[in-house]
Amino acid sequence: MCGVVGIVSQKEVSPVIYDALTILQHRGQDAAGVATSTNNRFFIRKQLGLVRDVIRNQHILNLRGQMGIGHVRYPTAGSEDRELAQPMYVNSPFGISISHNGNLTNQEELKDVLVHKDLRHLNTDSDSEVLLNVFAHELQKQGSIKPGSKEIFAAVRALHKRVRGAYSVVIMINGVGIVGFRDPFGIRPLIVGSKETDLIGKDYMIASESVVLDSLGFETIDDIEAGSAVFISSEGVLETESCINNPIPTPCIFEYVYLARPDAKIDKISVHKSRLRMGEFLAKKIMEIRPEHDIDVVIPIPDSSTTSALQLASTLGIKYREGFVKNRYIGRTFIMPFQEKREKSVKQKLNPIDLEFQDKVVLLVDDSIVRGTTSRQIIEMARSSGAKKVYFASAAPPIRYQNVYGIDMAATTELVAHQRTEKEIEEFIKADWLIYQDLEDLIQAAQVGNEDIKQFECSIFNGKYVTDDIDDNYLKNLEDARNDKSKASRQLS
Repeated sequence: MCGVVGIVSQKEVSPVIYDALTILQHRGQDAAGVATSTNNRFFIRKQLGLVRDVIRNQHILNLRGQMGIGHVRYPTAGSEDRELAQPMYVNSPFGISISHNGNLTNQEELKDVLVHKDLRHLNTDSDSEVLLNVFAHELQKQGSIKPGSKEIFAAVRALHKRVRGAYSVVIMINGVGIVGFRDPFGIRPLIVGSKETDLIGKDYMIASESVVLDSLGFETIDDIEAGSAVFISSEGVLETESCINNPIPTPCIFEYVYLARPDAKIDKISVHKSRLRMGEFLAKKIMEIRPEHDIDVVIPIPDSSTTSALQLASTLGIKYREGFVKNRYIGRTFIMPFQEKREKSVKQKLNPIDLEFQDKVVLLVDDSIVRGTTSRQIIEMARSSGAKKVYFASAAPPIRYQNVYGIDMAATTELVAHQRTEKEIEEFIKADWLIYQDLEDLIQAAQVGNEDIKQFECSIFNGKYVTDDIDDNYLKNLEDARNDKSKASRQLS
């Protein structure tokens, strides 16, 4: 998972891109970058680290231009290399730069064709560079000296025929404009908005989440639909076109569970309201299973579970309390690349307030359980703070399968729910009782917000991959790349 942004403006864009990336920092804390364009030149700054550390005042002054794109990324396999930070750039044709959120599932096949047939050079192992070169090749085939929307949309249509996987993309074409598009399933989010200016015309922004538009004074035009593309010319003219027949909108359900900010709307669905409904459904399940429960207090594990926990407590008629103080300067831990680092970060990140736990039966609520080690640590904290019993509720179902669409979550064998029953997971995390959300309820919690969305990408829960190209060999190779032992080996090499 990553965050992307693209802007065409009447003024210098680098300060606005900086602000946008800061708002999207929750989508990626491993690397950040900005690329701008003016007078047929690109200016790029990217590096490993947080936005505030990568982009300083001097960089903003040097990133000249009235259009630009930006990117924040989460750590993934091999991401210690600065060259994998984005935006990425290729000089032919025209000069093109890309920011990409997602993951291609036919990357190896595409690499072979690009190198041996399309005669494109690839300098990294990044699927984003592959995607950039596919687009560049298809745009060059259009044969235009200066492409317009017709040639750009044709290139996107051709790209959709070649590429499989998840990709929400902003691409900047030197001297031409910015294009944003989503894969035929719309797995990762992308939205476009506009802003009135004091000058003639409007400013336009494409971003991963609506909160960027809201915070920076842009009005939402629409979500970029599955399989569709938006082109904003350097002169500030916006055009939209569907670039695939019969798209099947299938947004990632985990965006609503954890990835997105609660104040975001994705495909017109409020993340906040989805999480409220998750809490309500979970409360109803508790009442069905244990109508005579002895829960004294509901305590969330901050921050992404607080909305669900609040609604759960309200529905049950039980006290809701903030029992953990969160250190805001520690990053999100579930994708951190090594178990020792994750465990250390949990201890630094959360500190219990003892009086909220003493002599109480506590229901802890989290958005999900990935490896289970974090949950076990938090339960130990609650017991050490004096809780009589510690129950644990997950607003999401058991995560049993790898994600192949842009979330470097964990190797399958490292998932606590892999080949374990819910009772066995309960024992592993040392909870007195464990309850999970049902998948049908989770889907309904999101779907109520937009009934035009008929299905969601739920592979981490049910093992069904919507691109229909994932086999055991692919998953085995991914497993080998993602496990902590492989990551440690690459770091030492």
